[in-house]
Parts: sequence; C-alpha cells; structure tokens
Amino acid sequence: MNGRVERAFALSLWRAAGLFGIALLLGAVAGGLPWWLFAAASALLAEMFWRLRRYGLWLQSGSRRSNEDGALWGALYRIPALRQRRELARRRRLVQLLRAFRTTAAALPDATVVLDGGGAILWFNAAATRLLGLSYPHDIGGHFSNLVRSPRVTRWLESGDWSEPLMDLPAPVDDAVRLGLRIIPYAQGQRLLVARDMSKLMQLEQVRRDFVANVSHELRTPLTVVHGYLDLIEPDQSPELEPILLELRTQSRRMTQIVEDLLTLSRLEAQDSLPEERVGMAGMLQTLRREAEALSLGRHAIGIALRTDVDLNGSPKELHSAFSNLVSNAVRYTPAGGRIEIVWELRDGQPVFSVSDTGQGIAPSHLPRVTERFYRVSSSRSRDTGGTGLGLSIVKHVLQLHQARLTIESEVGVGSTFSCHFGAERVCAAATSEEV
Repeated sequence: MNGRVERAFALSLWRAAGLFGIALLLGAVAGGLPWWLFAAASALLAEMFWRLRRYGLWLQSGSRRSNEDGALWGALYRIPALRQRRELARRRRLVQLLRAFRTTAAALPDATVVLDGGGAILWFNAAATRLLGLSYPHDIGGHFSNLVRSPRVTRWLESGDWSEPLMDLPAPVDDAVRLGLRIIPYAQGQRLLVARDMSKLMQLEQVRRDFVANVSHELRTPLTVVHGYLDLIEPDQSPELEPILLELRTQSRRMTQIVEDLLTLSRLEAQDSLPEERVGMAGMLQTLRREAEALSLGRHAIGIALRTDVDLNGSPKELHSAFSNLVSNAVRYTPAGGRIEIVWELRDGQPVFSVSDTGQGIAPSHLPRVTERFYRVSSSRSRDTGGTGLGLSIVKHVLQLHQARLTIESEVGVGSTFSCHFGAERVCAAATSEEV
C-alpha cells in the first residue's frame, strides 16, 4: 500500500509540473508569464478544494465505492475503503465466533447464565429454562436472586467468595433435582453462572454414605465379640503367644476405633445443622489440656493460652470432638521433649482456636489432601501412632456444620499449626457467675 501511495504522489507531482510547464511555455510565447503561473496555481488550488469537498462527503456517506483515478486522490480513497473491508471481515469473523459460542453454550446440558456486575441476567441457554425455570425473554434483565428464590443462593451471591461451588441445592422447578452452582468471573464485572444437575452424583454419594454406615454398624458387634474374647485370654497361660495376643488386641482396638470414626463421619454427613448452645472455652481448653497430658504421659510440654474471654456458640459435643482430634494429633506426631500449645483468641473480631506443635511438620504437597479420609503423609506414620486416618476428616465436617474453616501452616522439621476460624456471629460474651 505504501508503494502505491508513493507512485500516486509521484504521478500527481508530474501532473502539476506539466501544468506549470505549459504555463511557462504560454507565458514565453504570449507574454504575461506571472499571470499564466497564477492561473496554473489557482487551477491546482481549486481542484484540491473541490476534491477535498468530495472526499469529505464520501467519508461522511460511508460508501466503499469511488470513481477517482489512480493518482494521489485515488490512493487516498482506497486507503479507508481497504480498512473498511478489513474491519467488515473482522466483524464478520467475530459475529461467526459469537454465533458459534452461543450455539455451543445453548447446546450445553448445564444451565449457563451470563450475569452483569449487579447480578442482572444478560443471557441464558435452554438448559437454564429446564433446570432453573428461567423464561426467555421475560427474565432477561431480571435479578438472578429474585428469580431463583433461595436464601442460600442469595447469601452465596452476596458473599463474593465463589472459590467453592454451592452444592446440593434443590432446583426451583423440582425439589427432587439437586444442583451444583459455580460462578466464573470474566471480563469487566461480568460473571458466568453454571448450574449442573448433581442428582445422580448425590444419589451415589448417599449410597456410599449408607454403605459405610451400614458396614460400620455391622462390624461393631463382631469386633466387640472378638475384642472381648481376646481380653479373656491371659498371656500367662501361654507365654509363647503373648506377642501375638498383644498385636491382636492392638489391631482389634484400632479396628474398633476406625468403625467408631466412620460412624461419626456418617452421622455428621447426614446432618445439615447441629443443636447449638454456649460453649465455655475456658473450661474446654482445660479439658483438652488434661486429655493431652493423659495421652502424652509426661513426654511433652503442654500449654494453653486463653487470649480472650469470649465463648463460642455451637455444639459442645461436636466441637470437643474436633478440637480433641487436633490436640491428640499434635501429641501423637510430636517427638518426646516437644511443645504443644492450645490457643483461643480473637483475630480481627473473629474467634480462632489453634493447636501448635513442634513436631515433624507436613510437606506443602500434602497439605491440600490431609483432610481426606485415610490419607496418610507417610505409609506407616498414622498406624505407628495409633491414628485411624479419619480425625481431620471429622474436624473438617464439624467445622463445615459450624460455617467455619480449617487452615494449616506447617514446615517440615519445625512444626505445624492447625487453626479453626469461626465467624464473628458465633461470638458469645463470657458466662457470668450467676449464669454458671
């Protein structure tokens, strides 16, 4: 394009030079040379203004056609015309991509809803009508939380924390259909909401929970019988069997504890909420220290730090179970001579229970999975210390029922800190002497 403009410019210069050459020739022959030169310059200037007017009108009209010659003005006409053709081709490609995207999104089995920054619906596919009950075009522009009336959805949308999906939500069109909602922020303040039918997955999960609960319940009785008979056998009667009997008793107790933990997990998973009351944290920390000292047998230094006098609103039984698991883990995985500290405090107005130890620590690669059932950092670590591999799973489920979260800070060879973060709404003023 640059070469074409250069050639057109050179051609225009030659035309101007030819015009002035004719004016010089006529002036030399007929006389009055200045007037002939003035006439040539006036003609060039008049032509330029006339062509500028035509060029402005052509740009204003938006036409892509022109009848100009191949000189400079013809090249100037072709430049915007070429850009218009390129822009038109680009727009056509974008339109095709947009149509392909909308066709693909419309064909998805998952409900897909485009929301603006305020939660208003900009677009949704056919699956959103089937799963969420949205109606086109009536619901376009409506607020999603007003159309899908659910307190859980409203709280989730207003929280602004969409790192975790909203699971097990009944569909507005059918309570038997269970949905999982996920929000994906994109562009400037826009969000993509995806709702997936999780009914079959929830059914499979329920089957799994029932299976674990039923098997655990059925194993409880035979394990109790086996453990009882083992206790009846005195090692003095058969000294050669003493190591075997000791190992059988150890494994029997461990299996019994695994069954009890599985039943606890099944019970927690089946609950949506827990009965709540004031939990006296001063007494809770004293109880946890006594339990830790009994488990430690004097091998560790165990301290408590009550840095606030507020209490916690929750389930005393379940919270004690969760806190006790964290404390017992700290005792089990801390070498003799180490220190364990149990802390209750307020951080930015939110209550936090934490257990710190000077134990082996956990590598960063293991931290995302330590709350999974039976997940072990090492193959023998939990078994050697008498753990079942279910303690942190119980902690996670108890905290979820209290709308709390577990954070883990650990460094290999230095120690670990397990912290339970509760919402500020669970803070209770410490009980007075009259209330006690």
